[in-house]
Amino acid sequence: NFRVCLLLLFCVGVLLLAPFLGVSMQWSLRELIWGQGVEADIFWRIRVPRVLLGFIAGAALGGAGVVFQALFRNPLASPYTFGVASGASFGAAASIVLGFTGSFMGLYGVTFGGILGASAVTAVIYAVAGTAISGAYMLLAGVAMSFFFSSLLLFTQYLSNFTESFQIVRWLMGGLETTDFYSVLCLLPFVAIGLGLLLWNSQELDAIATGDELAYSRGVDVRKTRRHLFFVTSVMVGAVVSITGPIGFVGIMVPHLCRLLLGASHRLLSPCAIIASGGFLVACDAIARVVISPADLPVGIITSLLGGPFFIWILMKRREQLFWI
Repeated sequence: NFRVCLLLLFCVGVLLLAPFLGVSMQWSLRELIWGQGVEADIFWRIRVPRVLLGFIAGAALGGAGVVFQALFRNPLASPYTFGVASGASFGAAASIVLGFTGSFMGLYGVTFGGILGASAVTAVIYAVAGTAISGAYMLLAGVAMSFFFSSLLLFTQYLSNFTESFQIVRWLMGGLETTDFYSVLCLLPFVAIGLGLLLWNSQELDAIATGDELAYSRGVDVRKTRRHLFFVTSVMVGAVVSITGPIGFVGIMVPHLCRLLLGASHRLLSPCAIIASGGFLVACDAIARVVISPADLPVGIITSLLGGPFFIWILMKRREQLFWI
């Protein structure tokens, strides 16, 4: 498929070029290979981990968007519209205020907080929905949870001191700042499990996207599949948000564009959306590094500037039909 090849070339090109973009430096290929000099140190300890973190985080957010849009048959569905990201943000912010920022069992304290917050949102949504596990009902419950945890986040900021408040505000802008591979290694297991489950259930997602009744008639346990994917994806997003902060709209824009370009079959859509989302976030981060150079702009600002008009475009395009079924 020509479009798939172009997509792969774009992602490979972004991954190869992104580490070299930023403050102008004199790169020497020999010094980079052997790790000699300040430039090589910056390249391998800052630039490369940042690009890898961006690709993994973007892939996770894009994969989560594919799952949510398929499970609830809504192009606006994402971890952010369902409140998962708000819950993860509150959990991570509470960890900062309470001082649980160290590492435990190989994970940051804020990572535990983010996962717990995302899991709490998932549990509350299912508790509120009860036996009425429909896409529209769960979406409304998720929106309510998003407002609730956003309020808790503001309350947490109010209780924090000046340093903690500044740290939380800066973190809420979303960024990929890292100085080693530790963040990448912390995030990798959660993303691998979440995306692996997504790819494994591609056929089930195709059936659910056509409607619950048709999916049941094809032998798909809709309730079980929706519950497992929703929970695992929420934990994955919680881990991402706890490390990078909330980076919005990636899970809406890229999966939706991939669906328009490649069709709705998840056997092709899922892996392409995962790869494209990773490349997209890396490209946005590269823009964020150069747009006001030598200062770094948080990548969440770039994605929000792109996502706002895109969100309005979807609303105008689907004015009469926001749900596919």
